[in-house]
Amino acid sequence: MFTIGDFARHGRVSVRMLRHYDATGLLRPAHVDPATGYRYYTAAQLARLNRVIALKDLGFTLQQVQDIVDEKVATEELRGMLRLRRAELETAVATAGARLVQVEARLRAIESEGRMPTNDVVIKAVPAVRVAELTATAASFEPEAISPVIGPLYDELFLRLDAAGITATGPAVAYYEDAAEGDGRISVHAAVHVSAPLQDGAVRVLDLMPLDRAATIVHRGSMDTVLPTAQTLARWIDANGYRSAGYPREINLECPENRDDWVTELQAPVTPA
Repeated sequence: MFTIGDFARHGRVSVRMLRHYDATGLLRPAHVDPATGYRYYTAAQLARLNRVIALKDLGFTLQQVQDIVDEKVATEELRGMLRLRRAELETAVATAGARLVQVEARLRAIESEGRMPTNDVVIKAVPAVRVAELTATAASFEPEAISPVIGPLYDELFLRLDAAGITATGPAVAYYEDAAEGDGRISVHAAVHVSAPLQDGAVRVLDLMPLDRAATIVHRGSMDTVLPTAQTLARWIDANGYRSAGYPREINLECPENRDDWVTELQAPVTPA
């Protein structure tokens, strides 16, 4: 048998926690010395302790934990519950990581206010192009709403193009519109240049409208960090007598495996103010 201190060390928990579990009936000692009151545990009790800790980490209350362990939940079922919790934690970590990237982008935008050069902005006409596209709706134009939508859209688009025997002939083009549903929702269009006939099938092939006048700037790096570049473009538009006429298009000029090496042209439609 183990003393409560030894059992706590083997179970990687605190003595205080074991005393609490004893008081609530969740994990009783195997033996209590009637003379000293010292608690003693067996190695076999580590299995119950592991289940208690795992279920508590899944978010169950102590009462729920006791109900579950007393019913002797099967090992495979417990594994399934833990896998689910692991997936939830991985999603939370990924979400926090994406949010951190956006916080850093905001900080860079703040730090660069009034200092970023705008001489790389070019006004030009953008001709009509034929594209194949898939469309979905995002909750807003915030990066955390757009990114989870546009990535899977492009994955699905290229799968369908391959199945249809259609080959991309130019760069990917992402463009955005206010969704018909309103409430700030955005229609996200994941498109790529093609030379296929016009069609509405597994993918839609259409001629993307030309832009008579667009203010353009090149962004180098992941689109998760585009904010400072986009706001440089916005300041140039405002300072040079133009008015925005829609969401900027994103033309992926270079898309190597490392997203930090991407090269993307932003094309913001404008009209004279």
